[in-house]
Formats: sequence, C-alpha cells, structure tokens
Amino acid sequence: MKRLWITALDKDEVGVQRLMAAAKAYGLAASGHFWTDDLAKLAWAGAREELGHSDTGAWAILATPETLAKASIRQGLALLALELQSRKGPGFPVFLLAQDTAPSVTDLPTPLRGAQTFRLEDPALAVKLVAAANRPLTATGAEYRLALYPTQGLGLWFEVGPALGESWNGALFGVSVGAIDAHGIGPKGRLPERSTLEYPMQGLQLELGGTPHTAWAVRNILDPDSSYYLRVHDLAGSLVFGPFPEGDAAELFRIQLN
Repeated sequence: MKRLWITALDKDEVGVQRLMAAAKAYGLAASGHFWTDDLAKLAWAGAREELGHSDTGAWAILATPETLAKASIRQGLALLALELQSRKGPGFPVFLLAQDTAPSVTDLPTPLRGAQTFRLEDPALAVKLVAAANRPLTATGAEYRLALYPTQGLGLWFEVGPALGESWNGALFGVSVGAIDAHGIGPKGRLPERSTLEYPMQGLQLELGGTPHTAWAVRNILDPDSSYYLRVHDLAGSLVFGPFPEGDAAELFRIQLN
C-alpha cells in the first residue's frame, strides 16, 4: 500500500486528522510530522528518510499564508523538496494545502513551483492524492545531477555533476547569500574522503538573474560517475551551478530557495 506523508507547518491537529482520515477512506496510508523551523540545526532534514521511503507515494504540506510567507520555512521546504527530487526525481507529487483558499505557487521557491494546490476542504482532494500516490513516476531527461547531504557535525553539502551521457570541463557552484568553506571532487553518491583539485578557485563573483553570487570552482573534468561537492553555511537566496564557463558562454543553472 502506498503512503501519503503529511507535513503540517502549524500545530493544526484537526486539519491533519481530517486529511489522514480522508486518505485512509480511499485506501491510502497516511503518516507525517509537525514542522520544526530551525535551519541552523538542519531540522528540515528530519523527514527525508520517511519521504524517500519506497512506500511513500506523495507529499502533502498543510500551510497557512503566514507560514508560507516566512523565509526560513520556505527555504527549509525548498531544501527538503530538492533532497526528495534527487532521490525520486522531479516528478514526485507534492501537494500544497490550506484552509479556505488554495495557495499560489508562482512566488514559491523553485523546487516547490510544481506543487499541486488545493483547499483542504476540496471534496476532490482525496481522490487526487490517491491517484498521484499510485501513479508510476515518469523518468525525465535531467540536465544535471544535484544531491544534498545534510549531516549534523559535517554541515550541509551539495553534490553537482553532469547528466547521463554528458561531461563537464570543470564545475562552478555559487550562492547569493551564505558562505562556501570546503569543496572536493569524488565519485558520485558519497562525500569524498580525499580528492585532487585542478585549478581550484574561490570567491568568484558573477551575476545571474540580476542577482550577484559568490562562487567556487575547479577545472577537473566531470563525467556522469563523478561529482563536485561543496559545503555551505548560512545559506539563503539562490544557488547557481554548472560546467565551468568557457569565455562568455555560461550554461549555469539557478535555483531560488526562498
């Protein structure tokens, strides 16, 4: 049986119980948690194992306009969504639910803009949840690889690399707000214990989407089985990453986090 994972941004026990009962009435198991807003302690990562479980078929986020307006909550949700997409793919179904009025996704962080929005009272919601949770995920042609490693004691690490069948002649990763303090090259899927960096660069300044970013980079050649890893502190704003720019031809990707 597929399962719905519920994240309640507020202590709305009545709303959670109503949603769980509706899901179970249609044969969908349901469980979840109340959100802890603490970016410094990587509290958003507490649900990643449950969300990444093979039985979890959909993610429902119960929100209010006030909670969705808070920058730290938006960023925590965006990071958790990124981590989930790295495990299950960008097509994993996410539902954003609120009382009375369905939330808008147009101004949400990039990883949440594909969410389906409903009023919690919508009579069609349970059917939509069950259908989404049981629908096979369709593989999409990703342009890059991106994974997160939130680890107490080691901090928040990002892994970036080229998609299957491609290679990068070097890599770059930058943040609009925050500080990068370590980087390395290694096999995909695990943080490297040691690495050799070719022409490492720090403190590069670039602008993308009208926003300045500070970036680190290397000139190591990356294939689909190797990745660039970076640790970031006090992250906010947006990320930029991709192959090292050659001349004026920059092919960088940007992800807005709040």
